[in-house]
Amino acid sequence: MAVRNSMVDYALTLKDPLRPFGEIETLLFYACVAPSASRFTREREIAAKNWIPKGPMPFLIKRGSKEPPLTAKQLGEAVTREFLETRSRIEHLKDARGKITKEQENVWNYFLPRKLADFFYATNGETPGRQIERVFFDIDRGTRMSVAQAQEAAAEFVAEIEGDADFKKSPEGKAVRGAPFVAWTGSSFHVYLLFKAPQPARVYDSAFQYSKNEPEANWTGKWVGRMRKNLSFKIAGGHEKLADAIIVDPSQTPSGKLARSPFSLHMKDARTVDGVSVPLEAKRLREKGLEKELRGLTPRSVLGDLASLSRLLPSF
Repeated sequence: MAVRNSMVDYALTLKDPLRPFGEIETLLFYACVAPSASRFTREREIAAKNWIPKGPMPFLIKRGSKEPPLTAKQLGEAVTREFLETRSRIEHLKDARGKITKEQENVWNYFLPRKLADFFYATNGETPGRQIERVFFDIDRGTRMSVAQAQEAAAEFVAEIEGDADFKKSPEGKAVRGAPFVAWTGSSFHVYLLFKAPQPARVYDSAFQYSKNEPEANWTGKWVGRMRKNLSFKIAGGHEKLADAIIVDPSQTPSGKLARSPFSLHMKDARTVDGVSVPLEAKRLREKGLEKELRGLTPRSVLGDLASLSRLLPSF
């Protein structure tokens, strides 16, 4: 699939690909990256977290469990320059009906004009209780923890998985295809285990769901326990936010949960983009200077390097 297309070429002619008509418009960027992202999200429903400046709520999430479903592939196919120009002239979707296609109406409904938006997808589909095709670990850093510490923790976590002979001989380990897949989120790191074939939902419950009451009961707990012995800062498992710890959180794995898509923008607040999510070679987690490179990524630089970045995505 060609990455450099007319939308990418057009975006790279602009001083700011997020402001093609002077105001915030994330859809140009997402239309450019959607064909690549769809190689990873595949047929799974996507979601948009729209940031609302000075609104009653800080953000509004649009997702396939509550809206007509939308995939990354459909997003990439629906967005055209003409559609974006229409959005720049018309404020409300109701006033655009009849001027755009039904598919474009759905995209408009997900990604609100003049709003920053994160790009998520349903990790294992929107419907709860479905089989799982991947396990997703969020290497979440507390507010007092640095990116350098998150990088060190992610490197150690991958090393624990890769070096665990018992896991590789287990039913879960034998079901995993290839090495762990790593991504930079724009602020921290994600680690995935991808299965060769769909697994029953109970595999997550028994083998990967972290339990504070029985932390050594499954693979996640064992890996977290070993990390604690090898790192000089606090490591925790589970979903609870801790300001002074790096948390290994697999809780967004089950169907019905959301994960950040590769090439999603990452926001500091409703007016500020502070990073871009990109796939990453796991071996680079040991590199000094990686943080500076990742923090220096911008929407424009990612589009300029989209072809090489897309090659880092797992092939299915």
